[in-house]
Amino acid sequence: MSDRPNIRHVVFFSAKDKADLPRIMEGLQLLAKIPHSDHFEVRQNNRNDPLSGEVDVVVYAEFSSDAALTAYKSHPIYLKAIDIVRPLRDMRIAADF
Repeated sequence: MSDRPNIRHVVFFSAKDKADLPRIMEGLQLLAKIPHSDHFEVRQNNRNDPLSGEVDVVVYAEFSSDAALTAYKSHPIYLKAIDIVRPLRDMRIAADF
């Protein structure tokens, strides 16, 4: 298990208005430019689960340490992404493990 990342960061988003999903995706994809993650993805939910339809977009990232995750969240691009996405999103749920 030595190749397993130290921290997996997963964030689920829902849009207030589904018409804003392209702008939400664009804002979240800015985060890929932040150099502190070892792996980074933004994906729209394909809604294959008939029991859950709340999530529109998922951000998944891997970090080598708590310090790398902290640096990621402190980066100016992170703050810019928040400014774009926050007014357009309804739900945001994050988990780090």
